[in-house]
Formats: sequence, structure tokens, C-alpha cells
Amino acid sequence: MELIAFLGEDKENWGQVSALVNRFECEKIILIKNKDAQGFPTTPKCKTIKIDSTKPLIELKTELTETLKKELSGDFEVAISLASGTGKEHMALISAALSVPVGIKIIAYTKEGIKYLT
Repeated sequence: MELIAFLGEDKENWGQVSALVNRFECEKIILIKNKDAQGFPTTPKCKTIKIDSTKPLIELKTELTETLKKELSGDFEVAISLASGTGKEHMALISAALSVPVGIKIIAYTKEGIKYLT
């Protein structure tokens, strides 16, 4: 399974994403970053994709769909972290993943460890 994590400008939520990046056992991590999100530490497993979140929702979804089709390895399911970012960014990401098409599992890092929310 691959992990897709959105990284917005809300740095106070980056700890959640960082915990998943460092602890989730997966083959590949795709970090989708708002163009203004700078300074997030990555690992060798991470592929960073910068997007312009000021684009209209449909354009953003189309861009993400095209990008994910190229980046995903062909698994039928991906884990997605929505701990960071805005509602618009999350809608575009979920819609893009479903359009690839892949199944999604929402994932979070909690006090009890990694939990699937779906």
C-alpha cells in the first residue's frame, strides 16, 4: 500500500503527517504540498508534488488525477492522510484518487498508533 499525504500551510498539523511518514510501513509516500508549504522533512521513500491550491476546485482535481495516475504503482488501494490542508484541497485529493481509480483508506496517527478511519 502507498501513502498519500496532503501537506498544507497549517504547520501545526505537520506532526501528524510526520508521524505517518516515519512510522507507516509502505513502499512509497506521495506528499502533495501546497506551493507555500516549505520546510517539511522528508525520507527517501517520499515523492513530493507541489500544487497551486489557489486554482479552482475542478482544475485542482484534474491536475491531481493526472499526477496520481503517473505516480501510483498500480495498487488497488491507497492510504490517505487528511490531517493537514483545507477542505477544498481534501475534496480535490479524494476525488482525484477515486478517479484514478483506487480505493482509499483514511489514516491517522493516534496515541494508540496508526489507525484506519475507514
